[in-house]
Amino acid sequence: QVQLVESGGGSVQAGGSLRLSCAASGFAFSTYYMAWFRQVQGLEREAVAGISPRGSFIYYADSVKGRFTISRDNAKNRLYLQMNSLKPEDTAMYSCAAGAAGNRWKWDVSDKYNYWGRGTHVTVSS
Repeated sequence: QVQLVESGGGSVQAGGSLRLSCAASGFAFSTYYMAWFRQVQGLEREAVAGISPRGSFIYYADSVKGRFTISRDNAKNRLYLQMNSLKPEDTAMYSCAAGAAGNRWKWDVSDKYNYWGRGTHVTVSS
């Protein structure tokens, strides 16, 4: 059974930091592209960061470049998102996603991902 379980969300003041974690199970994590997306209720889902299976290729949305860092630990089947200098506009539900290799990966296209977690909420107050 495939599972992606996010953790690490919470409430923080602007300028603060959070580290999100995504625990994966039930599939060959080390062969999958991974990404973090976020969504504010009522708005479209937004790609935040993506990482290739071995971490060779990493991509960020312009809105988070220089503040967020995506990483993965294939030995632990874990995906991470270190979020620094948080802003109120970063408030959203953050979800991790897994995409199979050979799927013509486009990191910011949600249709390219096969599995999704339920999300962890991040609230940044001013």
